[in-house]
Amino acid sequence: MSGKPVSFDSHPPHGHPENQGPSTQNVDRASTASHPPSIKPDPTTTASHPKLNPHGAKGVESTSSSSSPAQLSDLKVRLRNALRQYPDFPSKGILFEDIMPIFSSPKLHADLVQALELEVRAKFDKTPDVIVGLESRGFLFGPSLALRLDAGFVPIRKQGKLPGKLETEGYEKEYGTDFFQIQSDAIAKGQTVLVVDDIMATGGSAMAAGNLVKKIGGDIVGYLFLMELEFLHGRDKLDAPVVTLLSGQDAESREKEMPLGQTKESAEDVKSVQDAGGAAASKRP
Repeated sequence: MSGKPVSFDSHPPHGHPENQGPSTQNVDRASTASHPPSIKPDPTTTASHPKLNPHGAKGVESTSSSSSPAQLSDLKVRLRNALRQYPDFPSKGILFEDIMPIFSSPKLHADLVQALELEVRAKFDKTPDVIVGLESRGFLFGPSLALRLDAGFVPIRKQGKLPGKLETEGYEKEYGTDFFQIQSDAIAKGQTVLVVDDIMATGGSAMAAGNLVKKIGGDIVGYLFLMELEFLHGRDKLDAPVVTLLSGQDAESREKEMPLGQTKESAEDVKSVQDAGGAAASKRP
C-alpha cells in the first residue's frame, strides 16, 4: 500500500457528483460479517469475567443447581480432614476438635460456605430470609452463608453487648445461667430464620436463640451446625429440623467407640460439653 495520502480531489467519497465509480460496500460487507449486529450483545464485552465475578452477573448466585450429592460429599471429606484434634484439652479426658484451620485457608473457607449452602438448599423446605448466628463462632460463617443465600444476617450476643431495645433469654450451662440477647427490631414479623452455630452440644444455647427469634416475630425453619455431640442429645430440645454438616470423630476414634466429644472415661463419667471453641470441651477454655 502506498504511503502517499489520498486527497479529496483525487478520490472524492462515494455518492459525490464527481465520483461515479461503483460502490465498494458489497466488497467490504463480507469482512465485517463476523461482527455481531448492533441488536445482539457482543459476548466479548458482556460476558461475566470468571475471575472478577465468579458467581455471574447477579453476584450472589446459588451453585446448587449444577451440584451433585457427590460434590457435597467431597467437600465434607476435605473439611473433615482439615480439623485438628487435641487429646486432653482443655482438661484430661477431652478430645478437642479445632475448626480454625478451615478459616486459615481461603480454599477451605470457600469449601465450607459452599457446603453449608448446599446443605441448606437440600435439607430445608425453604430458603431463609434471615441467618441468625450465635456468639461467637456463628459469626465466623453466618454472614458469608447469608450472602450466598441472599439473606440477611442477625447476631445473637451475650448480655450487655448490644445497644437499643432488646429481648433477653437465659439458658443453663454447667457453671450456672448465661443470657443471650437480640435487638427487638432485628427481624420483621413473619420472616423465616435459620439459626447457625459451630457445635450442637446440650442444645441449651440453640434453644435460647430460637426462643429469642420467636419473641420478636421470626419463624424458625431450622438449625444448622458444623458438628454435633450426639451423645448429649441436644437436638431433642429443639422444635425445628436440625442439620449437622460434618460427622464425628475420624475412623480411628470410631473404632474405639468414642463419639465426637466423648471423654476417654467410661460412659457413666461422660463430662458435659458446651461452648468449646472447637468441638469438645468440658468448660470454657
